[in-house]
This record gives sequence, C-alpha cells and structure tokens, in this order.
Amino acid sequence: MKGNIRDYSTINELICLSNMENINAVLINEGVEQKARLVRLNQIAIQQMRVLQEFEDRKFIK
Repeated sequence: MKGNIRDYSTINELICLSNMENINAVLINEGVEQKARLVRLNQIAIQQMRVLQEFEDRKFIK
C-alpha cells in the first residue's frame, strides 16, 4: 500500500480518527499519562466504531 493510510480509510474510520486526535489532545492537556491515554482512546475508538457502524447499517423507512 502506497501513500497515506487515510487514503484507504472509510468515512467512519476517518471520523473516528479525527475524534481520537481531538480527545488525545484533551487528555494530554489534562496531564493523562501516555499508557492511560492509549487504553482510554482504544476503548472510545471501539465504542465509536460500533456506533458509526450501527448507524450506517440502519435502514430508514419513510
């Protein structure tokens, strides 16, 4: 695979990645250590990807 990984990511993955970058910045400002940040970010990313996938899978009836 050549280029940036973002070139091959889905919209849901890009949304999640953007959110993780922002949350990571907040956690850094709060003084959360790297190991603890990684654990929290991983948990949040899993949750967000589930929510985004569920939303994508829904069929809206008009």
